[in-house]
Amino acid sequence: MIARLAGRVAAIEDGRCVLDVGGVGYLVQASTRTLAALPAPPEPAMLLIETQVREDAITLWGFAEPAERDWFRLLTAIQGVGARLALILLSALAPAELAAAIAGADRARLTRAPGVGAKLAARLISELREKTLPAAAALGTVPPAARGGAAAEAVSALVNLGFRAPEAEAAVARSLARGGAGTRVETLIADSLRELAR
Repeated sequence: MIARLAGRVAAIEDGRCVLDVGGVGYLVQASTRTLAALPAPPEPAMLLIETQVREDAITLWGFAEPAERDWFRLLTAIQGVGARLALILLSALAPAELAAAIAGADRARLTRAPGVGAKLAARLISELREKTLPAAAALGTVPPAARGGAAAEAVSALVNLGFRAPEAEAAVARSLARGGAGTRVETLIADSLRELAR
């Protein structure tokens, strides 16, 4: 399986690019966000890769950042969300915006992505809302308690989801003020995500 490709950008097309690695051109499907982050050909670039093997094709899905790849994995685990629809969602919403929409149960924000109707938006919220915090911990975005208090862990998780540090710190501080010093990290993250979704 291919997990990463580093080479020169040979071409950028609608929904995909060609990355030349040692004279071999790899066709990589990507979100508009990832494609916009790539330098102009023939500059060097590196993409994280999710490899999909089927009996009729091998497809490479590329990501400029780990958060986008992690959300791609979460989304494609949902019934009715294929790889192409996951890329459409990630083109419409940055990982941080997606996390905020799910935490805030914002169906309208999710349905802005072409191909995502009200029913699918509701399913995404119901299935991912419970998985978002455990998934963040599993993906290493929530450091162990030994590294700092609940507030520091919550800020770290929000930053790893794509929020800027100052806005994450402000949201966590407000959440901590509401809940008190003993508020659990999961509660701080969920409450801060709801606030950032507004």
